[in-house]
Amino acid sequence: MINALANPHRFMAFSRWAAPVLGALSAALIAAGLWFGFSGPGDYQQGSTVLIMYIHVPAAWMAMFSYACLGGASFFALVFRHSLADAAARAAAPLGAAFTFLALVTGALWGRPMWGTWWAWGDARLMSVLILFLLFIGYMALRASIDDEAKAGRAAAILALVGLVNLPVVKFSVDWWNTLHQGESIFRADGPAVAPVFLLPLGLMGVGYTLAFGALWMVATRAEVWRRRASSLAMQAAFT
Repeated sequence: MINALANPHRFMAFSRWAAPVLGALSAALIAAGLWFGFSGPGDYQQGSTVLIMYIHVPAAWMAMFSYACLGGASFFALVFRHSLADAAARAAAPLGAAFTFLALVTGALWGRPMWGTWWAWGDARLMSVLILFLLFIGYMALRASIDDEAKAGRAAAILALVGLVNLPVVKFSVDWWNTLHQGESIFRADGPAVAPVFLLPLGLMGVGYTLAFGALWMVATRAEVWRRRASSLAMQAAFT
């Protein structure tokens, strides 16, 4: 499947119908997740503030997932010089930055009533997620700062690959250092510590966010492919 989609023509044909299908499914799942979440009970400690969880937690998941996609695409672009992988990497960066920004903002909104502060500079989870956001921004800025697109892609790919070391830091920061965040409460060996009434809408939102990222990533990659084709045709016309 991956080898088939690595061909730009096959990818464009597949994504033409797959992107809207994934978008429709994601909209339905997110709508269902919001309905189950906002119509359900509040937490016995957090009250209605717990509703922020349905926006924040999936955004945090997608922040890490989108950077993993950026790193994977950058690897194939750098090692195998695959133009579609480079286009996919470039398309993933702004999407990942948006999800990470959403996670940071909703985390601050959730943290203020729960922890008594919007931000804690010494918190390992907060700082590692902020670094993740800066890596996305740095990737986009580096590509924009170099006129030669091939050199820009290689330099940005190296930065993306180096930044992958931050992903386990984000994941395990609550275990390795002091942090205001609670430990893992969903993907645990002894089962989730979250009540089913909260777990169902959270799961729907998580899958909905993932499908939304997939749909948007396809659309953005398609746009990047079209941009490169137009640029190539414009250069050919200039020399004829």
